[in-house]
Amino acid sequence: MACAWNAKEREAYANDLGDERALIAVSAASNRSKADQDPSTWLPLAVGYRCQYVTDWVADKTRWQLSVDATEQAALADVLSRCPDVVVMVQLAR
Repeated sequence: MACAWNAKEREAYANDLGDERALIAVSAASNRSKADQDPSTWLPLAVGYRCQYVTDWVADKTRWQLSVDATEQAALADVLSRCPDVVVMVQLAR
């Protein structure tokens, strides 16, 4: 769990350049609208981008071995059920 990470681990996560999906440039307005919400409460307005967004989310969670709560998992499963045969490749960060 990330709450148990030390300062070095938090810094590595915040500055992860080992996976191109980790840091995506977005507008300030988009960043503010999402804030710290997960896919159970926020998804991109562009419906055509949701599969990419959710697979990137899953990749990041897996890469860093982060937990997923039941509400988040249900939202991810709902979006992914509409994504055609998506394969998510991940290299663990730790």
